[in-house]
Amino acid sequence: MPAQLDRLLSIMRALRDPENGCEWDRAQRFETIVPHTIEEAYEVADAVARKDVDDIRDELGDLLFQVVFQARIAEEDGLFDFDAVAKAISDKLVARHPHIFGDEVGEMREERWEAIKAAERKSKGAESALDGVALALPALMRADKLQKRAARTGFDWPDTNGPADKLREEMYELAEAAPDKREEEAGDLLFAAVNLVRAYGIAPEDALRSANAKFERRFRAMERLAGGNFAERDLAGQEALWQQVKAGED
Repeated sequence: MPAQLDRLLSIMRALRDPENGCEWDRAQRFETIVPHTIEEAYEVADAVARKDVDDIRDELGDLLFQVVFQARIAEEDGLFDFDAVAKAISDKLVARHPHIFGDEVGEMREERWEAIKAAERKSKGAESALDGVALALPALMRADKLQKRAARTGFDWPDTNGPADKLREEMYELAEAAPDKREEEAGDLLFAAVNLVRAYGIAPEDALRSANAKFERRFRAMERLAGGNFAERDLAGQEALWQQVKAGED
């Protein structure tokens, strides 16, 4: 295992070599690599969802390369190297598992995990319960995390009735909004929907991903049933196909 990691680090050094390296790799900086890092993380998630073991292995390799790439850029700038990255995560894991690597006893439940992470954030100067929720997260996932953080301070409805009423309120406000206020009200509506889904104990990101997959599956099935002329059918004809596909899944 160490031999292959050393090989990967050596390949990265060669790609970034100022004289003989790859022009594209040499030109990259932290900021330009970030979109690729995010993309590779999603491709790992996609491979896992498809349960394709070979793809999981390959996509994890692509994601590891992104870490190596960023670490190499940092090393060239005299900031840190790959060993420092590995040390940082190792130290963090040890600190976050005192029941394994320390003297504490008991299981690591979510409340305990979050308390440890909150203490870490406070030690780094965090002043708000919302500090540390990454701005780069997908908006749906970030809304969920912001709401969970707020809920840990007690700022949350006790049941699903409150968020359900709020969702209905936001639907009305969007319908009544002036054109220049519709985007804001649409955002409030989506935020309220996340809150309601969360109140049912469901991860909004997982729920929407599942809904996306279901819609894509059904839409493709409609296209097959239409025999290549789906777009030419009127809405009533398309809806009939949709109901046919749904009935076939029941």
